[in-house]
Formats: sequence, C-alpha cells, structure tokens
Amino acid sequence: MKPTPTAIREYDTQAPPSEMTETATFGVGCFWGPDAEFGALDGVVRTRVGYAGGTKADPTYHSLGDHTEMFQLDFDPDVVSYTDLLGHVFRSHDPRSQTRKTQYQNIVLTETAAQQKALEEFLQTRGLSTDAIDTRIEQLSRFYPAEDYHQKYTLRSKRIFMNAFEELGYDEAQLRESPAAAKLNGYASGHDTAAVDELKKDRAAESGDF
Repeated sequence: MKPTPTAIREYDTQAPPSEMTETATFGVGCFWGPDAEFGALDGVVRTRVGYAGGTKADPTYHSLGDHTEMFQLDFDPDVVSYTDLLGHVFRSHDPRSQTRKTQYQNIVLTETAAQQKALEEFLQTRGLSTDAIDTRIEQLSRFYPAEDYHQKYTLRSKRIFMNAFEELGYDEAQLRESPAAAKLNGYASGHDTAAVDELKKDRAAESGDF
C-alpha cells in the first residue's frame, strides 16, 4: 500500500475538527504500542503520546521525574464512546496488578465529571471500584507531548508512508496531529483499520486505476 499525498490531505481535511471530538488520556506501559493500536480504532480521530501524572515541570524522556508515559486520543463520541475506550484499556492490562516503575504504570486520567462517572459505572458493572484496583485513577492536570521522534513511532520507520507526508510539507506538529497518520501508524503496526480502505480508494481515483 502506498498512500498518495492527495489521499492523505483529503482524509485529514474531512476528519472531524477538534471542537467535534472529546479527549481521553491513558497509560498502559510503553506508549508506542497503544498509540498505534488505539489510533486504528474506528472513531479515534487523532493520537499523540506524552507524559503526565507527575509533578515535575516540563518532563522529557531522559528526565521524566515522577511522570508516566501516556497516550492521548481525540475521539468522535458519535462513533466510539469513552466507555468503549475504557473497555479496550482494561482488556490491555490486569487492573489488579501494577508495575513498580512509574514510567510504565497503568493509569486512567479523567478530564471531566462525565468521564469520572463513566469510569465508575464501567468498573461497577464488572464488580470493581476505583478503590479496589491497582490501576491508578486520577484527574488529568497537564499533558506534556513527548519528543517528536516518539510520535507515530512505527510510521516513521516506513519510508513509503513518510514520503507522502514530506511531499505535503507536513511539519512535526502536523504529522503528530494528522488523522491519516494515526490510522497509518496503526496499519504499519499490524492493526486492521477501515480508514486504510478509504486511502486506497482515494489512491485508485487519483491514479485512474479503478
């Protein structure tokens, strides 16, 4: 598969704008994997990785302090709910155990009262509570985006994909926030995503190959 710049530009232009999405922030170990996995999900529009959950100002990968590696999602609530995302998060780790290293701990950072309520109801339906699990449950204070080389980590190793973004003139921030990049990062990591079919169709239309 070789997406064209036209296909990427059209996909990004047609994606829901930020005012039509909600944001969710989670940590389940090294952020590269879940960034790709969740980016492939229907309804997830944008992804980014970063640091949160601690008190150190302006953390970096090599000076993380007490922060945890996190991935953040902008999602369309008309397609996928916060509860749906929680289902994926809690299937990806055992909430009754926690890694000792703060950098890779399992954590859910809620941003609104509605998210906190949804989380509590999600746990209750499974016979759990926020006090009875080892997964950290906290309110998001601040999210610090990680260094550029961590964003869309697998995608960056696929020159056939990166050439198209470079031809478009995308800078690092645009690549990080690109809906097409989120989907292609998931695809490059081995996750199925319906968006890839859309990019293929656009490519066929551009090339005249139907």
